[in-house]
Amino acid sequence: MLLDRSGQGKVYPLINRRRFQQMDVLEGLNVLVTISGKKDKLRVYYLSWLRNKILHNDPEVEKKQGWTTVGDLEGCVHYKVVKYERIKFLVIALKNSVEVYAWAPKPYHKFMAFKSFGELVHKPLLVDLTVEEGQRLKVIYGSCAGFHAVDVDSGSVYDIYLPTHIQCSIKPHAIIILPNTDGMELLVCYEDEGVYVNTYGRITKDVVLQWGEMPTSVAYIRSNQTMGWGEKAIEIRSVETGHLDGVFMHKRAQRLKFLCERNDKVFFASVRSGGSSQVYFMTLGRTSLLSW
Repeated sequence: MLLDRSGQGKVYPLINRRRFQQMDVLEGLNVLVTISGKKDKLRVYYLSWLRNKILHNDPEVEKKQGWTTVGDLEGCVHYKVVKYERIKFLVIALKNSVEVYAWAPKPYHKFMAFKSFGELVHKPLLVDLTVEEGQRLKVIYGSCAGFHAVDVDSGSVYDIYLPTHIQCSIKPHAIIILPNTDGMELLVCYEDEGVYVNTYGRITKDVVLQWGEMPTSVAYIRSNQTMGWGEKAIEIRSVETGHLDGVFMHKRAQRLKFLCERNDKVFFASVRSGGSSQVYFMTLGRTSLLSW
């Protein structure tokens, strides 16, 4: 559905009877990237086709198929779109592998296969791509055992951080590539904490980011802060130090999931099994979050 925030808040249905796990709008490419459907395929919808479902003013667009799949990928778990110079990469976590695609402009106008890393020891649950010193591409991924890296050129896989103080499996929340570090330093968040490491697995700060409670979702926002959505409160912390910058208490316990950041607003939704969800947003101030 599309929520038109410019007018009376009208909601337009776009695609029916299809479950969506993740989505990102790439305005410059005129596409909406999604993990969707019963088989968790990676589908790309064309924004012009979606817009025409509302306006119905372009019969030529209406005749065309509005979406395409990325390769033959099924069972997608997570993806990340990463821009490097003029290239947009799409790095995808599947059940036992990681795939890297690159956007090919017209006449192709689609994501095409670039690299594939199969039979990984640890099942990827979360994935990102960093460019070290503007040259070396590395896939960073999180699993139930910790965080790992894949050198894109050589294909070598190694561990970045394994939280050995936790005996059971972990839930990775976020991989944050720290600004002004040439793509070499990370904040990796899991369970109710986060640690600072570099892409070779060395601890870079003797600091552990500690959330007040177990978050259901963690995200980096452009104010150089990280947000954690817990059942009791939303916490905002400095990415550089992990210190608490602000906290917003809920009126009642609820599970919330980060959606996206657009302009000066952060959007997130309530997570309800089998029921309808509500979408919320917070307005970002110059130094802190002002209202929601």
